[in-house]
Amino acid sequence: MSLTKTDKTAKDAQAVLDKIAGWPEPYATIGARLHETILDAGPKLKPRIWYGMPGYATARSAPVLVFLRLDDGVMSLGLSEKAKVEREPDTTLRPCAWFLEEIDEATLAKVGELVRTAFS
Repeated sequence: MSLTKTDKTAKDAQAVLDKIAGWPEPYATIGARLHETILDAGPKLKPRIWYGMPGYATARSAPVLVFLRLDDGVMSLGLSEKAKVEREPDTTLRPCAWFLEEIDEATLAKVGELVRTAFS
């Protein structure tokens, strides 16, 4: 029996939640809060595992634009090259990744802004 599109989307979302829950603290808590913030800022986003880590795109087959990574005890939030990102003033640099060791409301608000911009 084949899975429906809704079943696959739910399975992908659960895989992301399981991945985040499996991270050691404080990263599991940080990841859970980031996951909620990303989905609140982009309610049409579809989470899925991307290169072994949580990724977020507008559709299951669309390119991931926002992702989380935990490698060797270093957590990062990133934007892929497909995301819409404003250049930093007076440069040609486009910000694409941030490291996190803790989380606060100001950071979550900034993440929400980044997600809204990336998918606009």
